[in-house]
Amino acid sequence: GFDPAGDPGGRFEEHTEEACRAFQTARGLRVDGICGQQTWSALVEAGYRLGDRLLYRRYPPLRGDDVADLQRRLSTLGFDAGRVDGILGERTEHALADFQRNAGLTVDGICGPTTIQTLDRMGRQAPPQPVASVREREQLRSGPRTLDGRRIAVAEGGGLDALARQIERALTATGALVTVLHHPEGSTQAGAANAAGADVFVGIAVEPDAEGCTTAYFSGHGGASPGGLRLAELLQSSVPAALDIKDGGTRGMTLPVLRETRMPAVWCELGPPSVVVQRSAELAAAVATALTRWAAAPCAD
Repeated sequence: GFDPAGDPGGRFEEHTEEACRAFQTARGLRVDGICGQQTWSALVEAGYRLGDRLLYRRYPPLRGDDVADLQRRLSTLGFDAGRVDGILGERTEHALADFQRNAGLTVDGICGPTTIQTLDRMGRQAPPQPVASVREREQLRSGPRTLDGRRIAVAEGGGLDALARQIERALTATGALVTVLHHPEGSTQAGAANAAGADVFVGIAVEPDAEGCTTAYFSGHGGASPGGLRLAELLQSSVPAALDIKDGGTRGMTLPVLRETRMPAVWCELGPPSVVVQRSAELAAAVATALTRWAAAPCAD
């Protein structure tokens, strides 16, 4: 669906770059026209269709559009496969086994031809709306309405230790239990936040060429995180005004740190660096304000 026609075979030129940018935009990746590791992985994942291979839980987990299709179908039938993220983890395996049990199939947690045929047959009678986002909303609404005792992961990719500590102090004053994560890799940050049992994740990055604030939340494979979207909107309503910088809005993305976290997560990119440094106290207060408002109303009605 992304045609680089016009460039000579085997050469990465203008039309190929345009196709690369279009693919990155469609997949919620950083749009730079460069086929780096994340873009290449997304290209590989996009090539899988349900039925191309056996799907089962392993380590590292299987990833692909076929996994996302399986998750979506299970969720539509009422089996909780978790977020539709294209990663075959524990919840997807349990949902698959539960479906097989209820359908009278061999319960092995492996999605092969027989399971797919049964999914096809039963899916024709299913409601059109998957239940994953509905369940996330219900879980968020049943939680506490303050930050007191809530576990918050605050992450930065390097060089922002002082800012992260200021945010930690502002959140600790609300009664929150804060874990500060320092690592350049989003997957590592996500794994640490999951291991800490965080209720919500906030990542901060300062970009040298940025002139404002943009906040990303998970959105991919036809679904989005309601809690992540709500927090992204609240951060955008607080942070740009506090720093007197441009409001770059929110963006649904599939960055590893957003895709692999098991809680509502956002990634906030800020600039210019000089303003962030000068107004770090105001920034920390704005983040705490946004999270306090998020706890009171963690998803849109």
